[in-house]
Amino acid sequence: MEWLIYAIIFIMGTFFGSFFTLAVYRIPLGIDILYKHSFCPKCNAKLKFIDLIPIVSYISLGGKCRYCGERVRPRYLCLEILSGLVFLLYAISFKINFFNLDLNKLITFCFMLLYIAFLFIIAGIDKENISIDKSVLLFGIVLSCLFMIYVCISSKVIYTYIICLIMVAIFLIIDTKLLKKKLTHNYTINTLILSMIMISFTGADTFYYTVNLSLILIVLNEFIQYIKTSKKRKSVTNTDKKQMKIPVGFYLAVSNICLMIIYNFLQN
Repeated sequence: MEWLIYAIIFIMGTFFGSFFTLAVYRIPLGIDILYKHSFCPKCNAKLKFIDLIPIVSYISLGGKCRYCGERVRPRYLCLEILSGLVFLLYAISFKINFFNLDLNKLITFCFMLLYIAFLFIIAGIDKENISIDKSVLLFGIVLSCLFMIYVCISSKVIYTYIICLIMVAIFLIIDTKLLKKKLTHNYTINTLILSMIMISFTGADTFYYTVNLSLILIVLNEFIQYIKTSKKRKSVTNTDKKQMKIPVGFYLAVSNICLMIIYNFLQN
């Protein structure tokens, strides 16, 4: 019966993945992600529920829009599958068991799934636009505050309350004193806020390894890009500026998700 639970979690993850693709596309454009009906960006036709079933809809329609025949990018299918797999792996690593249900563990599990969803959106937007969106960060701040308050109440540790209040104060100071002025779109400040959110969820040790893994991935990617551009000497000067823009938030988010799952497997 346990396989049924994991199957449900995988399916839930694919629906989250479908939402991620929507959020990554709409948020940078300022389009509402909650109330505006899903539509084809090519013909603007409103999509029906049957068009929005993750994986199944893409395969049954041959990767095309039902209404205009426009080709749908394969990355949407890949993200849905990847999201489902990440949710599934995290559930297995967390050893979630609804037959021997512990309420505190279930609440923590739900918090962590929302945190993973937050990281997915951060990574997607940053990968596409080299930007860590402020509205998504705000969601992460609220989520981390709620999580820390829950941890404080459930563990009944006084010093945790102090840490929670300090971090909330830091978030508010950065948001009100810096981001609302000239640094509204400052990538470095946004990365620092993302880092604090990561620390609040996964701890300083995991974040330390997250940074190291991110640096390895960045160096590896830059090396691969260097090899590719070295084969096309004429285009090197034209791509130098583009290569300088590194989506640090993307690498941090991907590394943090991977290490969370690995850490859970090692601990459990």
